Amino acid sequence: MDLSIFLEILSSTMRMSVPLILACLAGLWSERSGIVDIGLEGKMLAGAFAAAAAASYFQSPWMGLFFAIIISLLMSLVHGYASITQRGNQVVSGVAINMLAAGLTVVIGNSWYKQGGRTPALDDLTRFMPIDFPGRASLFSIPVFGPISKIFLDHSILTYLAFAMVPLSAWALAKTRFGLRLRAVGENPHAVDTAGISVARLRYQAVIIAGILCGIAGTYLSTSLSAGFVRDMTAGRGYLALTALIFSNWRAWPALYACLLFGFLQAIANFLQGVHFFGLEIPVQFFNALPYVMTVILLAGFIGKSVPPRASGIPYTKDR
Repeated sequence: MDLSIFLEILSSTMRMSVPLILACLAGLWSERSGIVDIGLEGKMLAGAFAAAAAASYFQSPWMGLFFAIIISLLMSLVHGYASITQRGNQVVSGVAINMLAAGLTVVIGNSWYKQGGRTPALDDLTRFMPIDFPGRASLFSIPVFGPISKIFLDHSILTYLAFAMVPLSAWALAKTRFGLRLRAVGENPHAVDTAGISVARLRYQAVIIAGILCGIAGTYLSTSLSAGFVRDMTAGRGYLALTALIFSNWRAWPALYACLLFGFLQAIANFLQGVHFFGLEIPVQFFNALPYVMTVILLAGFIGKSVPPRASGIPYTKDR
């Protein structure tokens, strides 16, 4: 493989990994508190639609980000109300959010724009484009060093935010009082309650953080990776993020590596579309299925070794 092509695949890996990283960290915060979040897919999808619609209307990607976070937060609070306050089935609640988002984005999008659920195409002024730092063009034109630097420097601010959230989340969960209490709630909520700390409040705070991260992930999909919203544009990324979370045993740094692996497979799939092997053109669907095939392999090989938080998925009932 030509070096320039390999470097382009690595750069694409960075871009493809961003929504996975944000969604995986969202699941990490939520599930560390004991709340299973199957609804990552739906919150990302709703956030992507809100971001594209708001960016198009207000002619500002930042307004798109704001509305995406608001919509994703509302869905997170609905999930929190069903799971924490009403002690409902967390998996059912998450699946309902996914179905609701998949339907509403198409219905509202078609009603507003009459484009089959699409939003109007966004121009460069209404998207999060790669940061144009001084000397950028000159740096990228340098042989060898230019393409290598492009892997790390040719990205939008949301990309760097996503990668910065990994050490921040790892540090917060391991070193801060809030993070330690959150992890304790996911392991033994009765002990936390006995210490006089509100289990419900901590869990609501966790789902709020998850909602914010999913909103940012959705914004990235429709205003940075793409130039608008299209139907079902998350394409299972929320489920891939859950797989990465399980594979990483609910830890931030291993989650990053798992997301980079899935991003690499998606980049390979995009690059190999239309390529012929031994005179035969391999169907596009085969390459698109690669990340999901890897998902099955990872789950089959590692899910038995992963140990979730002990109170994960278990509604907490206060002792009287």
